[in-house]
Amino acid sequence: MTKARESTGPERLLDGSVVLTRLEAAVNWARKYSFFLYPFVTACCGMEFMSVAGPRYDLDRFGAALPRFSPRQADLLMVVGTISHKQAPILVKVYNQMAEPKWVFAFGVCAVSGGFYDNYSVVQGIDTLIPVDIYVPGCPPRPEMVLDGLLQLQQKVKEERWSDWPRGEAPVSRC
Repeated sequence: MTKARESTGPERLLDGSVVLTRLEAAVNWARKYSFFLYPFVTACCGMEFMSVAGPRYDLDRFGAALPRFSPRQADLLMVVGTISHKQAPILVKVYNQMAEPKWVFAFGVCAVSGGFYDNYSVVQGIDTLIPVDIYVPGCPPRPEMVLDGLLQLQQKVKEERWSDWPRGEAPVSRC
């Protein structure tokens, strides 16, 4: 004869037929596996981005397979490559058009810090324009580094609170 499972609290009443969790945790779990990315590709890092999106590394495993080419349908902005001051207003406009919640991924050393272009025409890091969630340095970054950045972003999304949103518009409205 088997002994009945001894449990206390709500589990005893529900007898294992219901999963108990917080709504925020369930929503964050769904968000972390369903990124709709907007690739803002401007320079040579674009070739490495294409290899990450290819079958060998397969972004689909991380829920970021299908790029959206409209900022209104995207929630992950991947800034890939060098951003000049002429492109900065366009980047800020794209960021402001994205719906909340939204995340930003700086891909490559030029997007992170301006890279070796230390001159008047290149933005020295996109975090001077828009808030950045994940930085992936490298010239160009290896696909493994990009996938590690996606894993870090998934962890960040999992731990977010609803009070973190909305972030609002970019702090720089005019470049």
